[in-house]
Amino acid sequence: MTASCPPPSTSESSRREEQARALCLRLLTARSRTRAELTGQLAKRGYPDEVSNRVLDRLADVGLIDDADFAEQWVQSRRANKGKSKRALAAELHTKGVDNEVIDTVLAGIDAGAERDRAEQLVRAKLRREVLSEDDTKVTRRLIGMLARRGYSQSVACEVVLGELAAERERRRV
Repeated sequence: MTASCPPPSTSESSRREEQARALCLRLLTARSRTRAELTGQLAKRGYPDEVSNRVLDRLADVGLIDDADFAEQWVQSRRANKGKSKRALAAELHTKGVDNEVIDTVLAGIDAGAERDRAEQLVRAKLRREVLSEDDTKVTRRLIGMLARRGYSQSVACEVVLGELAAERERRRV
């Protein structure tokens, strides 16, 4: 005969729920997070799925969890501060657990021209501090690498770097 454990009392369940809510609120105080991030944190600490879902549903109902709003803020911040490309932003949001539909919606506002403009700004800012010589292979390679790490395609990176390098040479010549 196997002994079975009695079901957890309602006070035990409500205590776990309160602990889970407190954890989520503490995490959200530091920065906004996606539902998937919070789900992962709760699972890592051993909270049952039903407790996690109740807590996260309640937080979503009161507006503390909103993946679309998170994605908007993330894209705005990472484009402005880090100069990330559309492709890099999509990858970051995907790892944060944001749905593909939300990612597509948020990134729809970034067109190819805006992305190229941002790449040009990044290269111009770096070029101001570079010492140019006859053979700028090293500088070109570094600038293309910088754009590649931010998620820009190789063709865009090459075009932007070569164009900005020529413009900078012309500017310094005058």
